[in-house]
Parts: sequence; structure tokens; C-alpha cells
Amino acid sequence: MVLITNEEEPVTITKVLEVDNYTATIHFILLGFPTRPAFQLFLFFVFLAAYLLTLLENALIILAIRSDGQLHKPMYFFLSNLSFLEMWYVTVISPKMLVDFLSHDKTISFNGCMTQLYFFVTFVCTEYILLAVMAFDRHVAICNPLRYPVIMTNQLCGTLAAGCWLCGLVTAMIKMVFIARLHYCGTPHINHYFCDISPLLNVSCEDSSQAELVDFFLALMVIAVPLCVVVASYATILSTIIRIPSTQGRQKAFSTCASHLMVVILFYSTTLFTYARPKLMYAYNSNKAVSVLYTVIVPLLNPIIYCLRNREVKAALKKTILCKGSGPGEDVALRN
Repeated sequence: MVLITNEEEPVTITKVLEVDNYTATIHFILLGFPTRPAFQLFLFFVFLAAYLLTLLENALIILAIRSDGQLHKPMYFFLSNLSFLEMWYVTVISPKMLVDFLSHDKTISFNGCMTQLYFFVTFVCTEYILLAVMAFDRHVAICNPLRYPVIMTNQLCGTLAAGCWLCGLVTAMIKMVFIARLHYCGTPHINHYFCDISPLLNVSCEDSSQAELVDFFLALMVIAVPLCVVVASYATILSTIIRIPSTQGRQKAFSTCASHLMVVILFYSTTLFTYARPKLMYAYNSNKAVSVLYTVIVPLLNPIIYCLRNREVKAALKKTILCKGSGPGEDVALRN
């Protein structure tokens, strides 16, 4: 079906396909943030700055960890994985969102929408599990410091990191099998700025109860199990820290996990608000505001939190920036 007009104004040409008595869509329209054009331009520059800063911060952390031998430890290996993940996490969403701020055509193809959703779910699920692994690492470091080098070997760290990515990829694949096969009639308007699970379930023109059940079960596994690991790890850590006799010793022990705890609280609190609610309780406008927190603000703040709370990362970043900003002669002078 092709829409034809004699007016000179540009129109969106929408093609649809007849499949099993349904009019199957091959396009979605992302409504995004409907505001005045001037404010759209303002939002474009705000989100562009946030996106570029997020990429820069995480790239610097990865570079600092790779270039400083003192940071070749399990804790920083997992931190570099988190930084790498968040660079792709924001890249899945931000470029399309930025284009939509400047364009009247806010359509996204069916394949493009499903691809965005797949990688978004992959990175979210991977981050849940990775944060739990990082909590376990802190638990071993504080509760079993003498056995820490024996337990957290390079082989185990690599296996745990690979397991996080594999679980994220498999979980996203299972969800996509059920969501992508739903029928979406005509050209659905998605009241969001990216393709997320709940909006897609809401615009489906057939019974989506099976997809909802699978999504709920997998979300329960991916959120609840890592959350239990995090809570159990920090309960044991807190119990161990309380038993340390000296105040200085307690402060030093707590400082090694304070940054991670803040990141966990930020990420879990914002995403739980969104994904722990059933479809019928889905509030679009409030959900868009909360989604901005965990898709834009939290990835922007995470590197800052780690830098402010961790002296080793802060020192490595200073060394990296100074070395990159200085010439060969200045490098020799710095070493001398």
C-alpha cells in the first residue's frame, strides 16, 4: 500500500504487508520528546554533549587501566569491561535519538527497531550480571584477602567476564524470538525515544501474553539473581568491615567498594522502576523520564564516580592525560 499525495509537502511513504490476515508493519514511528523545535535543538546539544562525554570518560578509563601496570588487577579488569560495555550501551540509543531531534521523519524500520532492542537488552542484562560479579570480587577481596590472589585468577576473571557477555547475548536472543514474531499492525506510534520491550508489547495488535510471560521470567532471573548476589556480598562485606578494630582499617576497606556500591544503587534503582512493573501499569511519560536516567545520566556519572572515589584510578588517569598531552621531551622530564 502506497500513500500518494499531490501536495508539495514531504510525506512518509509507508509500505505494509499482508500476513495471515494481519497488516504487518515494516516501520515504527518513535514519538520521542514532543516539544517545540527550539527546545528540540536545545535537547539535541544537551544529549550530544552527554553522549560524547560518556564515550570520552569510558575510553580514558580503559586506556588508563591498560597503560598502568598497577591497575592490572581483577577489580580494574571488570571495571574496564564495564566501561567498554557502557560505550556500546549508549551508542545503541543515542545516535538515533540525536537524529530524531533534528528530523521530522522519526520512523525506524522493523529490522532496525529489533536490532536496537536486541543489543540494548544484551547490554542491560550483561551489566546486571557484571555488577554482581564485581560485587563478588569485592567480597573476596575484603572477606578473604589472603586467598584473594588464589581465588581471583586471570583464568577465573576471564571466564566470569565471558559468562556475563554470553548470558546477556542468550537472554536477549530468547526475548527477541518472542517479541519479533508478534504482529504490529499498520505503522504503530511508539511513545518512546528508542525501541524498548514494554512499548512494543503495548502496540502489538495480537495477544502478547506469552511474550510477556517469557519477558517477566527472564527479567526475574537476570535482575533478581544478580541482585541477591549483590545484597549477600555487601551484607558479608559490611559484617567484616564492622569487625575491623581500627577506624582507619574500616575506612580503607569501605573505600575499595564504595564506588561500586554507588554505581549498583544508581543502575538497579532506575532500571527496577522500569522493568519490574507489568505491562498494564506501564506509564509512558514517567517511563521516558526514568529511561533517560539509566540510558544517559547513569553511564555519564559512572566513570566520574569511580574517578572521584578511587585514588588509583584518579592517579592513573592523571598520568595518562599528562603523558598524552606532553611531547617526548616532556615525558623524559616527567620521568626524571
